[in-house]
Amino acid sequence: MFNLRKKSFKKFDFILLITAILLSVYGLAIIYSATYNMDNLRFVRTQGISTLIGLVAIFVLVFFDFQFLGKLYIPIYLLSVGLLIAVLVLGVGEDQWGARSWLYIGGFGFQPAEFVKIGLIISLAKYMDKHKDDINSPFVLLKTLILAFVPVVLILLQPDAGTAMVFIFFIAAMLFVAGVKWKYILIALTIGVLSLPVIWMRLDQFQKDRIFNFLDPERDTSNTGFQALQGRIAIGSGKLFGRGFLEGTQTQFNYIPEKQTDFIFAVLVEELGFIGGSILILLYFILISRMIRIARNSQDKFGSFMSVGLAAMFLFHIWENIGMTIGLMPITGIPLPFMSYGGTFQLINLVSIGIILSVGLHREGLSFE
Repeated sequence: MFNLRKKSFKKFDFILLITAILLSVYGLAIIYSATYNMDNLRFVRTQGISTLIGLVAIFVLVFFDFQFLGKLYIPIYLLSVGLLIAVLVLGVGEDQWGARSWLYIGGFGFQPAEFVKIGLIISLAKYMDKHKDDINSPFVLLKTLILAFVPVVLILLQPDAGTAMVFIFFIAAMLFVAGVKWKYILIALTIGVLSLPVIWMRLDQFQKDRIFNFLDPERDTSNTGFQALQGRIAIGSGKLFGRGFLEGTQTQFNYIPEKQTDFIFAVLVEELGFIGGSILILLYFILISRMIRIARNSQDKFGSFMSVGLAAMFLFHIWENIGMTIGLMPITGIPLPFMSYGGTFQLINLVSIGIILSVGLHREGLSFE
């Protein structure tokens, strides 16, 4: 489980760790501002505790032999599926957020889908590693897809289309890196396009409204499009240097719904301007590039596949959240890594960094060329 002899801290990616810490501190500052008139110390305290626990988890995972996770991939997968089934039976949140995605054990509440992201990435990475030489065999590929999409179906039943999109994105990235032939990719894309009418008919009205509002931003600005409009106003008013920390009018007068979670980027840009937003994007660029570097240099394909899956997970969250805030993507309720308020989400972000850092202590892995 713990194997220090095979690891050299000369290979340790301090840049990735420091970037994650800087993002976490940045996020705490913006959450403080976003909740300034909402008992902000409670929000900051919860986020801070999750950050400290996550940093401890990173320290443990650095000394942890990540290969041990591969040996447990079946129990990890079964536990992940079990958690999602438990959410469908015992979960709450449908009235507040439109999806039954929260599970409470005693007084502790969490979102199992956040843990399942890591669980599925580990399980899928190990399964593809075991079948790396015959991944394009129709039978093996079919089993891989069933393994991957059982959790996706369970998440869609909550229903949580935004989180399901995250899963589909990192599954696709992992399969692509595993070397799935283009003919299978084209078949999947064709099936996806042909299934759009069926997917549309199964969407709830609020989900359809989000798509309509994306296509026509002025369609319903007083109701279903109110959040998107206020976010754009906040971002536009930030200009180059922002209105100043704790000085954003849209933020401090509570015009932006879900400003501490889904629309945290609007808070940042209103108060710190284009410069503040650019600094965040630069930090994200460093984060993702270091993850890809580790994936390229890891010792084996299991570590590479796992790192690619985690990097893709982060990338989709960043792209979708910032995109929906500035009007380039439909609103889906996907949080922004290290910035959005959420104890479970913050812990999972840092645990993911810990796993990738552990993989990074190994060399000579998969080449993407």
